[in-house]
Amino acid sequence: KVAFSHPERAREFGLTAPRGILLLGVQGCGKSLCAKAIAAEWELPLIRLDPSTLYNKYFGESEKNLRRAIHTAEAMAPIVLWIDEMEKAFATGGSDESGTSSRIFGTFLSWMQEKKEGVFVVATCNDISRLPPELVRKGRFDEIFFVDLPGVDSRRAILEIHLKRRQRDPANFGLEALATRMQGFSGAEIEQIVVSGLYTAFSEQRALDDGMLEREIDRTVPLSTTAKERIEKLQAWAAQRAVSAD
Repeated sequence: KVAFSHPERAREFGLTAPRGILLLGVQGCGKSLCAKAIAAEWELPLIRLDPSTLYNKYFGESEKNLRRAIHTAEAMAPIVLWIDEMEKAFATGGSDESGTSSRIFGTFLSWMQEKKEGVFVVATCNDISRLPPELVRKGRFDEIFFVDLPGVDSRRAILEIHLKRRQRDPANFGLEALATRMQGFSGAEIEQIVVSGLYTAFSEQRALDDGMLEREIDRTVPLSTTAKERIEKLQAWAAQRAVSAD
């Protein structure tokens, strides 16, 4: 933050301008929220770039769209540029025979290498295996962070937040027991447990209680179970190549 806010001081100290970070992790665990939190903490505008909107059927138009987006971001600097689900734009091993993905990737890589101060990139990714190795090598981003499934303490805090957001007093619930019961649940899944419990309470014209939440937990199959092998592979990759965001 300090190096980004005071680039002249950073240069005098021998530092280059910060490029940005890559947030890798399990779906529903808060990567997008991290991007929003950085912009809020730094008190900067957050500009979201959806890679899927870059592609155009006409030759050369996709690269123009990316250059136009980059120009807009630089014109608005200083900002945080949030690139959501980066693998949508730079995936490898697909069926793109026109070479559009490769050209877009080359344009982006050149910009990251030569980009001006004032644009801090926060990129999110769900499937690191689809990204070209040149993009995830050390030095391309300032750091790669891995956002894993929340532990029991984090699950408890997430549950408390969502109860408070819906005008429920967390002191009336057994948060510790509920958090333990939600082993393997993502933050998004925990929120939906609260929402589903409230629907039940509303339909039965009763106050939300632990029993309703427990029933919703028991009938929910989390992503960590349905996509167990894929998530374990991602966790194994990140264990040696990324910094934990916890």
